[in-house]
Amino acid sequence: MDKRIFPTRPLPFISPDPYEPQVFDDPAAAVDALKALYERNTAFLSDAFKAIASGVTPGARFRAFYPQVSIETSSFGHVDSRLSYGHVTAPGVYTTTITRPELFRHYLKVQLELLMKNHGVPVVVSESTTPIPLHFAFGEGAHVEANFVEGAEVQLRDLFDTPDLNTTDDEIANGEYEPAPGEPSPLAPFTAQRIDYSLARLSHYTATGATHFQNFVLFTNYQFYIDEFCKWAREQMAGGGNGYSAFVEPGNMITYPGETEPSEGGAPRLPQMPAYHLKKKGHAGITMVNIGVGPSNAKTITDHIAVLRPHAWLMLGHCAGLRNSQRLGDYVLAHAYMREDHVLDDDLPVWVPIPALSEVQVALEEAVEEVTGYSGYELKRIMRTGTVATIDNRNWELRDQRGPVKRLSQARAIALDMESATIAANGFRFRVPYGTLLCISDKPLHGELKLPGMATAFYRTQVNQHLQIGIRAVQKMAEMPSEKLHSRKLRSFFETAFQ
Repeated sequence: MDKRIFPTRPLPFISPDPYEPQVFDDPAAAVDALKALYERNTAFLSDAFKAIASGVTPGARFRAFYPQVSIETSSFGHVDSRLSYGHVTAPGVYTTTITRPELFRHYLKVQLELLMKNHGVPVVVSESTTPIPLHFAFGEGAHVEANFVEGAEVQLRDLFDTPDLNTTDDEIANGEYEPAPGEPSPLAPFTAQRIDYSLARLSHYTATGATHFQNFVLFTNYQFYIDEFCKWAREQMAGGGNGYSAFVEPGNMITYPGETEPSEGGAPRLPQMPAYHLKKKGHAGITMVNIGVGPSNAKTITDHIAVLRPHAWLMLGHCAGLRNSQRLGDYVLAHAYMREDHVLDDDLPVWVPIPALSEVQVALEEAVEEVTGYSGYELKRIMRTGTVATIDNRNWELRDQRGPVKRLSQARAIALDMESATIAANGFRFRVPYGTLLCISDKPLHGELKLPGMATAFYRTQVNQHLQIGIRAVQKMAEMPSEKLHSRKLRSFFETAFQ
């Protein structure tokens, strides 16, 4: 047996030189220090791996740690009560591990600047005790020879830290984390390893890099919407951009202003949930994701996009109308959600109410008025507000209808789909502002089912208008100050300072 690949006894650890903690009263300088420390430590792991791959015999294990940022405050001093984030609620030490500081540069700078301003204390940048798994040390797009990895799987575990799913969880976001006596409290809703896990999953599911995701996200359950979004985005690029800096498609294919075709990237096999990004400076553009059908996909993708801390996400899709007064093509603006999707039951019990967020609701209603031309009382002709039910059984109509119909009536439901409540509930759970605007495509309780020809005509006439409403709504929200959009309604008794 080759002793180089299978060591016979534990090897000693080699790590980069210890990092002396640094104190900062300038948020930009603090982020620079986080970036330098992160890049030093990931380069150490990457270089060690390359050396072993080239045939160098390892004489030790290799370990490097995530950077972390901390604050300490000794005052119960009252901060601006209008703020939903940017402050801690009690004296103590607060810390969080950091990954990909260049990707999160603007986000980190804003969070640290608010902490310094609200508490009048500096922040400390230091090295954490959480190892960086080798899998997460490589940058986006890094290529690792498969034959080496497959032939040396045991060796990698012996020589490097690997992802630890025992500590990669959502306890902080779920409000279940309790620090041991003497330990610092969490400063952010996600740890570095939890973020790295999701960044890797995002690339896998959407075939686009995390760097392309924007702060305003549209989800849909139909490819028709994606087709219209791509058509509109390409028109923006061909027309010089109109404020947008690039359009990115799966495979990281990039079209720049003034171009009609992508000039970078390559088309891969279409992923499970393809994402498309109309980019703007400061991540202020629009990302659209085709999540397909079902609450499982809806939970999966929002679990991962949440670590990017978007400013809002909206569901645009089709639904079943439940009222005889509704017509095909009418809009439904969700003001409440009936949750029968079950995928979040362990993380967010069904007895937790999911409130409508006024900032999002107003933006959506105003967008409907602007795009359709209806306003005031006349808007009721084409749009209804009320409860949207989300179910995990696409063929619920085939069961004994007395049970589900009774529940839908008691809940005052006006529409039913398979994704909206999941997306809203995960927005609530992860403190991401959310909203839902659906379009009625059938009325199964009243025998109005689309035939193929009817469906084609319906999609052709309705999808573009619906998409334009969603785009206008997120444009309106992008014009709001982020402290107004991030509602206090999403904050629990004990919250992290980071948004």
